[in-house]
Amino acid sequence: MKLKGYLLAAVAAATYGTNPAFAVPLYEMGMNPTSVLLFRYLFSLPILLIMLLWRKRSLRLERRQLMPVAVLGILMGLSSLGLFESYKYMNSGVASTLLFIYPVLVAVLMAFFFHERFRITTGICLVVMAGGLLLLLRTEGGFTLSAMGCLMVFLSSLTYALYLVMTNVSRAVRDIPTLKLLFWQLLIGSSVFVFMIAAGEPLALPAQPVGWLNVLALALLPTVVSLGCTTVAIHCIGPTPTAIFGALEPVTAVVLSVAVLDQALSVREIAGGLLIVLATSMVVVADPIDQVLLRMRRMFPSLRRKRPV
Repeated sequence: MKLKGYLLAAVAAATYGTNPAFAVPLYEMGMNPTSVLLFRYLFSLPILLIMLLWRKRSLRLERRQLMPVAVLGILMGLSSLGLFESYKYMNSGVASTLLFIYPVLVAVLMAFFFHERFRITTGICLVVMAGGLLLLLRTEGGFTLSAMGCLMVFLSSLTYALYLVMTNVSRAVRDIPTLKLLFWQLLIGSSVFVFMIAAGEPLALPAQPVGWLNVLALALLPTVVSLGCTTVAIHCIGPTPTAIFGALEPVTAVVLSVAVLDQALSVREIAGGLLIVLATSMVVVADPIDQVLLRMRRMFPSLRRKRPV
């Protein structure tokens, strides 16, 4: 069960990292983040509906499930909007990297509000991951990050962390099959973009026909595949390991930025990506590492905290 959760978390992170590769070209065609996300969500709904009908699943929700599903949908929409808005103010690879303060937020939320044990290996993973992020954040030439871009990424990280935690702790949500839950989340989440357009944000279409292929790719990979795998992974391994596995997203984003967006890849960025992969891999072997650390503590009593007399 855990291996399945780890694999799905890795797939979810890697496919979510394809967002910039498809979104940035749409911006260059004259679209804005709100329009891109609205079409991304709307294109995902028929795909999910076909899958649900093929599996003969009902779309009906119980009354107790309506409120938590609505909250999850809004959190999902706000998180997507924050990330896609940040692409306007900074390099998309940097934005995808900065997004990964959310594993720290998830771990803190779970430990503070739900008394989840903060494992030693989790702390080590976060430290190693932070080192990788620091390497990715600074190029060899140096640059200044946009304050607005950082704010947008932080809001995206915070809302996504809340989404992960609520998905894990809500009993009403746990009883909903993954595809049905994702369908309603995207449907409700799309209301965020409809509201933005009603408030004055212009609705823009791709200037070129090929842009619709980018929209379809956004609907498939970082939406249906990624969010579906994320939901199952949370149920298998919990929100904290799922969040830490999300560190694979900036690696994917950086690789695609070189291959698709013609952005340069420095030695520092390669080193940062490797550290992030290392931190992610440590999650899989967390239990053996914890056992080794516990044995070391027993072998060296001096490492134990002395109680005051």
